[in-house]
Amino acid sequence: MDMRRLMEQAQQMQKKLKKIEDELNETVYEGVSGGSTGVSVKMNGRNEIIEVNINEELLDKENKEELQDMILLAVNNAVDQAKSEREEKMGAITQGVSIPGM
Repeated sequence: MDMRRLMEQAQQMQKKLKKIEDELNETVYEGVSGGSTGVSVKMNGRNEIIEVNINEELLDKENKEELQDMILLAVNNAVDQAKSEREEKMGAITQGVSIPGM
């Protein structure tokens, strides 16, 4: 295989990966727990929580543990969505090749 051609392919793959990574970082994922009467958390692709919504009915002191559990579930749900999409999109480009940091 021609070394020059191999380098060109590597550069093209690197550009595609950068574009996908930028898109993923700007994507907003929403994790929900308890449906419309529960908790929702929005997170960007950099795993930064950007919004938390809590139904007022859950703000009662008696519901503290339930509320904590729902927040935890909603955050984990958003993280799982982001991770899954990142693996899917990056895997399509790298075709199973493990790239550190991706």
